[in-house]
This record gives sequence, C-alpha cells and structure tokens, in this order.
Amino acid sequence: MVSVLVVQHEDECPPALFGRWLTEAGCTLEVSRPYAGDALGDLTSYDGVLVLGGPQQAEDDTVAWFGPLKQELVKAHADGVAILGICLGHQLVAVALGGRVEPNPRGQQLGLLDVGWTAEAATDELVGPVATPRRGVHWNDDIITRLPDGATVLAQTPAGEPQAVRFGARTWGVQLHPEVDAAILRLWAVGDREAHAARGIDQEAVLVSVGEASDELGDAWRPLALSFAAVLGAHQA
Repeated sequence: MVSVLVVQHEDECPPALFGRWLTEAGCTLEVSRPYAGDALGDLTSYDGVLVLGGPQQAEDDTVAWFGPLKQELVKAHADGVAILGICLGHQLVAVALGGRVEPNPRGQQLGLLDVGWTAEAATDELVGPVATPRRGVHWNDDIITRLPDGATVLAQTPAGEPQAVRFGARTWGVQLHPEVDAAILRLWAVGDREAHAARGIDQEAVLVSVGEASDELGDAWRPLALSFAAVLGAHQA
C-alpha cells in the first residue's frame, strides 16, 4: 500500500474529497493534526505528503508547528518524497523552500475561478492529466509573491498570481481547493461573513454556485488525486 501523511491545520479543513479519492486509488492515509497535539513525525518515512489548507498565514512564526513542518518539508523535498500542498499547504511549501507569501493586493480570491494553465503544465507528471480548461474553488487571502529558486509556474490567473506550481521534481502546490464541497465552504463562510458583507459579496450566491457545480468539480479534480496516487505508486515500484 502507498502511504500518505496528511497534515491538517484545523478541524474545518479536512482532506474531504481528495482524501476519499486517494483512498479509493489504493493509498493509506495517516492524518496528523498538530493543532490538536499530534506529532508530525518524519515526513521522509512516507511515500507522499499532502499538506492541507487553513486560515493561518504561512509566514506566521507564532503558529507552533509551522517551524518544524517547514523543516520537515525541506528534508522530504530533498529526499524525493512526493509532496502536494493545497492552498495554505502550497504556501507553506513555497516559504519552506525560500519563497515569499503575502496578502493578495487585489483582495481575496473567492469562488469558482478558471485555471490558467501554462505551457509547462501539459507535460508535468502530476498536473498534465488535468491541464485542460476547468474551474477550481478558490478561498484565499494570501498568494505566493516570490517563488523559490527552481520553481515552475504551471497555472496562473490573468493577473499572474500562481495557481499551481512545481517546486521540484516531486514537489507541487495548488492554490485552489480540489478537496472541498459546498458544505465545507459553508463552515468557512461563517468566519468571513462580516468581511464579505462589507465588500458587498453575496456569500450565498458563491456557495450555491459551488454546490451546483459539484459534479463538474468532481470530474475536474478527482483525476488530480488519481494522478498523485499514480506518482506515488510509480515511485514506490
């Protein structure tokens, strides 16, 4: 069995759909919840690492487990362990490897956005199978503003904000949320309710649009989980 360590940062940010798809593909998942006291362990002892999203800021050194996690990510990256970061996880990988993450000067990315694949995506081992027109759920205030050395942008918004990055031969990150459904987003919406109201954002319309697109999103992003499982399986073999 292919082993995957899932690093979760908050109860309301579980592996959800992505975790289910990996399990269906034959992966064995071990979920570490360091915010609840779980030890991170040695990331190099797993075939793969999935680092999830959360409300924290990737450069916030007051988050107790971020320092040790970044150190472990550097070791796992150097050791060739396959790594996939989602949203905050994507940002943590970038910072760990020498990049920079800051609040998006254009404001929060929210709801269903088109994924702007670059030419490099088509031949990428992980995202190549999904590098065709599709939408992804975004719910983030921060973005990568400086890439680590050697990183390759695989998708970006029209404004040039990275949506998917290959940080090395077997290390990737995606800013979007392939793992979520509308029920999870409703939990996140509570914390942003006042901010969205102040900006005139119709939260319910955003949530309804994601719910109505559930089949589309499953078809779009289940292949990414299967591709990650295939990368892990090939390396194990």
